[in-house]
Amino acid sequence: MAEHMAHEHPPQVSVSPADRNRAAQKATWVSVVVNLVLTLAQLIVGWLAHSQSLIAHGLHSFSDLLSDFLVIWASHQSAVPADRAHPYGHGRVETAATLALGTSLILIGAGILWESGKHLHDMEAVPSIEMSALWIAVLTVVAKEGLYRYLIRVAEKLRSQLLTANALHTRADAASALVVVVGIGGALLGWQFLDLLAAAVMGFMILRMGGSLAWGAIMELIDTALDETQVEQIRATLLATPGVLGLHELRTRRMAHQALVDAHIQVDARISVSEGHRIAESARARVLRAHAEVLDVLVHVDPEDDLQPDAAAVRLPGREALMAELHKLMPDVALLDRVVLHYVEGRIEVDLMVSAGDFPERSCLLQLEHDLGRVADAIPGVGEIRLNYRIAPK
Repeated sequence: MAEHMAHEHPPQVSVSPADRNRAAQKATWVSVVVNLVLTLAQLIVGWLAHSQSLIAHGLHSFSDLLSDFLVIWASHQSAVPADRAHPYGHGRVETAATLALGTSLILIGAGILWESGKHLHDMEAVPSIEMSALWIAVLTVVAKEGLYRYLIRVAEKLRSQLLTANALHTRADAASALVVVVGIGGALLGWQFLDLLAAAVMGFMILRMGGSLAWGAIMELIDTALDETQVEQIRATLLATPGVLGLHELRTRRMAHQALVDAHIQVDARISVSEGHRIAESARARVLRAHAEVLDVLVHVDPEDDLQPDAAAVRLPGREALMAELHKLMPDVALLDRVVLHYVEGRIEVDLMVSAGDFPERSCLLQLEHDLGRVADAIPGVGEIRLNYRIAPK
């Protein structure tokens, strides 16, 4: 019992990053070599022994190898930094490669199904299967199972999810090879159609895998959003940013294994541009820290919810027109230290900053406030003009 428990839960030892990488590389290349040998053996013996199911399983194994090498190549290409021609990076290379692979697998799977159906229609023209096909099929099952056990041990030692997924895929290949064993065995016993049925099953599996890969790539190329759970998590991260009062037009899209995010955040309409920019940068940084799959975030700052923009706001006078009216009242431009315009709720609010030292008598300030009130009434769209005094340091 103690020995069983020790076997089930081996002690975990610390592995350095360099040793971890070497062990993972070794396991991957062992898998590649085993699958390459089995693929060649299945294709050659399947052709010589007249076994359609063994050839189909060989093509299935070849598609796995092709997928592995294509992913390695595409991953290397997608890691190339962004440049002038590709400002968002080269991640879509992986997507294009996946689409090409999926399309080729669809064609291979459809071809196997077509050949199997054609031979099933004319069973008399199908040559007899030789015993060597059965031995290679059994060898494939044993080799795949052995490879699975080796990979799963390495995966548990390294605590690698990628190697675990590869090991489980190898176990699935062993199970599909059992279908081939049954088909060939039945054909050798006189039920020739079983080998063709097994080939059809392999063809359907390849077709289904290719369709899944191609469909996923197409969804990415047409900028399909992340799933609703991921979107809501990103929304929560943005809304939790101090200074963010609201959020709208949150849009996401995939780029290979990463994602791009666009969002409009609402901030206080009366803060400075620099403070609004700081809030936006803070929101962007929080998303990048909290969501590893996000490559970049584009944050647009809004003073109010602009999902339904007010057409009247576009017709409001701009800074030049407003300054012209103010200069009529105060020809001495030096008196205007600062003018801040707030375009909110379909009107303009104006904050004026003047130096109190420029008005030696309080009556002058009172007269200015009165005149500003008349200006506010005279200019269409202006809701309020506020006068602020700046006391210069001595």
